[in-house]
Amino acid sequence: QVQLVESGGGLVQAGGSLRLSCAASGRTFSSYDMAWFRQAPGKEREFVSRITRSGISKYYTDSVKGRFTISRDNAKNTVYLQMNNLQPEDTAVYYCAADPRITIATMYRGDRYDYWGQGTQVTVSS
Repeated sequence: QVQLVESGGGLVQAGGSLRLSCAASGRTFSSYDMAWFRQAPGKEREFVSRITRSGISKYYTDSVKGRFTISRDNAKNTVYLQMNNLQPEDTAVYYCAADPRITIATMYRGDRYDYWGQGTQVTVSS
C-alpha cells in the first residue's frame, strides 16, 4: 500500500512558478513509477508527466514540455513537479499517482495507476 499526499498548489499569476510535492508513505517508494495528472473544471483528467522508479527516464505531455520538470528523491519518498511559466490553461487540480507496472504504452491512462493522492489546486490568473 502507498499513500500519497500532494502539496504546493496555490494561486499564481501567468508567467509565475510553483513547485508541487507528493510525499509517499511506505518503504517501497523506489519500486514505483510516479506520475502527475491534472483535471481542469469540465474536462477529463489528463496525463502531465511521469518519472520512472530510478528517476532516469522522464516523460511529459506536449503542452508542458520545456516548462515543467518532474523529479524524485527516493531517500525522501517524494516526487516533485516544478512548474515554470505557468499559463491560465494550466489551471487544474493536480494529482500524483503511483504504480509499479507502468510502461510507455500505459502511462497516459489514469486507470492503470493503483494509487492516487487527494489533489492540490493550481490556479493561474491572467
